[in-house]
Amino acid sequence: MSQLQGILTRLKNLHEQANGGEPAQRFFEVNGERKCQVTYNPKSSTFELEIYNEKEKPKRYQFDNIDMIAIEIFDLIQ
Repeated sequence: MSQLQGILTRLKNLHEQANGGEPAQRFFEVNGERKCQVTYNPKSSTFELEIYNEKEKPKRYQFDNIDMIAIEIFDLIQ
Protein backbone atom coordinates (compact mmCIF):
# COMPACT_ATOMS: atom_id res chain seq x y z
CA MET A 1 0.00 0.00 0.00
CA SER A 2 1.35 3.42 -0.88
CA GLN A 3 1.70 6.06 1.80
CA LEU A 4 -0.97 8.26 0.20
CA GLN A 5 -3.41 5.36 0.07
CA GLY A 6 -2.72 4.68 3.77
CA ILE A 7 -3.51 8.30 4.62
CA LEU A 8 -6.77 8.13 2.68
CA THR A 9 -7.73 4.91 4.50
CA ARG A 10 -7.10 6.53 7.89
CA LEU A 11 -9.15 9.61 6.91
CA LYS A 12 -12.05 7.44 5.71
CA ASN A 13 -11.96 5.53 9.01
CA LEU A 14 -12.00 8.85 10.86
CA HIS A 15 -15.07 9.87 8.85
CA GLU A 16 -16.83 6.60 9.75
CA GLN A 17 -15.95 6.93 13.47
CA ALA A 18 -17.63 10.33 13.62
CA ASN A 19 -21.04 9.08 12.49
CA GLY A 20 -22.34 9.33 16.06
CA GLY A 21 -22.33 13.12 15.79
CA GLU A 22 -19.19 13.69 17.86
CA PRO A 23 -15.98 14.92 16.20
CA ALA A 24 -13.27 12.28 15.77
CA GLN A 25 -9.51 12.93 15.91
CA ARG A 26 -6.37 11.31 14.58
CA PHE A 27 -2.67 12.15 14.80
CA PHE A 28 -0.06 11.69 12.10
CA GLU A 29 3.54 11.16 13.23
CA VAL A 30 6.98 10.71 11.71
CA ASN A 31 9.53 8.80 13.81
CA GLY A 32 7.45 9.36 16.94
CA GLU A 33 7.14 13.13 16.38
CA ARG A 34 3.63 14.47 15.90
CA LYS A 35 3.37 16.43 12.70
CA CYS A 36 -0.35 17.12 12.66
CA GLN A 37 -3.76 16.32 14.01
CA VAL A 38 -6.90 15.86 11.95
CA THR A 39 -10.38 16.34 13.37
CA TYR A 40 -13.48 15.42 11.40
CA ASN A 41 -16.63 17.32 12.32
CA PRO A 42 -19.72 15.44 11.09
CA LYS A 43 -22.05 18.39 11.66
CA SER A 44 -20.24 20.57 9.13
CA SER A 45 -18.77 17.65 7.11
CA THR A 46 -15.33 19.24 7.29
CA PHE A 47 -11.85 18.16 8.26
CA GLU A 48 -9.67 20.44 10.37
CA LEU A 49 -5.91 20.05 9.97
CA GLU A 50 -3.76 21.32 12.84
CA ILE A 51 -0.08 21.49 11.88
CA TYR A 52 2.59 21.41 14.57
CA ASN A 53 5.85 23.31 14.08
CA GLU A 54 8.60 23.71 16.62
CA LYS A 55 8.62 27.09 18.39
CA GLU A 56 5.40 28.17 16.67
CA LYS A 57 1.74 28.05 17.53
CA PRO A 58 -0.14 25.28 15.69
CA LYS A 59 -1.76 26.41 12.45
CA ARG A 60 -5.28 25.26 11.58
CA TYR A 61 -6.84 24.77 8.18
CA GLN A 62 -10.33 23.63 7.14
CA PHE A 63 -10.98 21.19 4.29
CA ASP A 64 -14.24 19.89 2.87
CA ASN A 65 -12.49 17.56 0.41
CA ILE A 66 -10.85 14.35 1.65
CA ASP A 67 -8.42 14.24 -1.28
CA MET A 68 -7.08 17.74 -0.63
CA ILE A 69 -6.40 17.07 3.06
CA ALA A 70 -4.76 13.73 2.17
CA ILE A 71 -2.33 15.51 -0.18
CA GLU A 72 -1.59 18.12 2.49
CA ILE A 73 -0.81 15.42 5.10
CA PHE A 74 1.31 13.51 2.58
CA ASP A 75 3.42 16.64 1.98
CA LEU A 76 3.81 17.19 5.74
CA ILE A 77 5.12 13.73 6.52
CA GLN A 78 7.54 13.50 3.59
